[in-house]
Amino acid sequence: MLQPPHSEYAGPRGVGIRMTEALQPGMGGAYGETNPELLEAYHLFDKAHLVMLGEEALIPRGAAVAMLAALRDMEQAGMVATRNEVGGGMHSGEQYLIRRLGYDVGGRIHLGRSTGDFGAVARRVRERRRLLELGEAINRLREHLLPVAADHLGTVMPGHTGTQHAQPTTLGHQLLAWTAVLSRHFDRVMESFARVNQSPAGAAILTGSSFPVNRQRTAELMGFDGVIRNTVDAIQGHDDELETLSVAVSLTVCLARWANDINFWSTSEAGYVRVPDRFCGTSSIMAQKRNPAMLPAMRTAAAESTGAFAAAAAALNAMSGDFGGDGGGALHQTSDAAVRGCQWLAELVPALEVNGDRMRAQAGAHWAQATDVAAALVEERGWPWRVAHQVTAVLVRLSEERGIAPRDTTPDLLDEAALAYMGEPAGLTADVLRDALDPERFVARRTIFGGPAPDSATAELEEQQERLVLDQQRQADTLERLTSAERRLESAIDALAG
Repeated sequence: MLQPPHSEYAGPRGVGIRMTEALQPGMGGAYGETNPELLEAYHLFDKAHLVMLGEEALIPRGAAVAMLAALRDMEQAGMVATRNEVGGGMHSGEQYLIRRLGYDVGGRIHLGRSTGDFGAVARRVRERRRLLELGEAINRLREHLLPVAADHLGTVMPGHTGTQHAQPTTLGHQLLAWTAVLSRHFDRVMESFARVNQSPAGAAILTGSSFPVNRQRTAELMGFDGVIRNTVDAIQGHDDELETLSVAVSLTVCLARWANDINFWSTSEAGYVRVPDRFCGTSSIMAQKRNPAMLPAMRTAAAESTGAFAAAAAALNAMSGDFGGDGGGALHQTSDAAVRGCQWLAELVPALEVNGDRMRAQAGAHWAQATDVAAALVEERGWPWRVAHQVTAVLVRLSEERGIAPRDTTPDLLDEAALAYMGEPAGLTADVLRDALDPERFVARRTIFGGPAPDSATAELEEQQERLVLDQQRQADTLERLTSAERRLESAIDALAG
């Protein structure tokens, strides 16, 4: 007799059934899965599936009740530890139930499902959890950045493009740019969550089942917002993995870019900020060193996350229905890096010691205000922009060749530049030129929508603060939907048991 005693049941891949040999050690795959996150997802599916089978009378009600009671006993004993002790990975629930209740009861749990939808459900449960972790981390970082931005709407500093001084801006305006990026990433999290949180349960391995399983009911009990209609798509449409990964990778890259900015601001050459000692390491040979180690670590994490995405995409680049492709490891790596990066910046940015005087001095020291000299020529003389721009470029070159700082530039030097370029003087007064060269006035003139001028930046700040409150509520509402689903599942179990 090939059927082993129920107390010795070791899964559907028994020796002498389809296979003649035991599985090669180390090749357990889903059958040997021990990841607690995945085991929790399998357990959720086991319970929801049993409730549905019992409610639809696809198995005897008493069998469903007995198995659900046994799964609750498993929870009391420690679900993850019990499943790992029993073995069987995603099939550990069935393995446990058959050993405890026998084939006639425990052998009924797998009706109408397959390893295919088992794995797809677990994948999406894992993805939605990671997306919500990302959403929480993003909003926490926004919550810490916005007060710092509010404090520094008037802190003038050089803005950089191509590593060179570009135009004066403010530290507050720069931080508002970061929070705007974070706001979009939260939108991406929520949009991805809506697509990820669709149930593949009941699709089995390809075409569903001849048994009339209630896919909508199983989805509801597991907290999914809907059901993936096409049963092939439900199992083979791995785009959810790549989308979830892409959100996390995009976030790590943005965080790394900001870390690079802070790293530059903290250099001796820039001197805009000082990173507190608690965020720094030192050197065993160079006694002066203060190394803000977390900042380059974030750059490394972004590089590793990008590589993990490429590896996952390559692994999933197979024939539809092929086995072996899985972005789970990449998701774990990238989402952890993104959450950690958000936490680090949420702690670091409010603690930065800002040297506002140094920032302001540098904002006007290397011709970042040149744009407004050209603008003054347009406004005062009516010159075409390109002519004004070229005259200003000559002015900058002459001042650098002669070692004249922007603040010491005179109308005479500007006239010389204009004569060299077009044969007539610029004719700006000293007061107009001085105003054009003032980095604080440069910022104050940027009153356009989204600009760094105080009123414009304050309006943006208030808008972002309001948006954060709404997004925090979106996050809370989403978590509550999942919590409510957990309560519905437990209530359904109680109702089934009478």
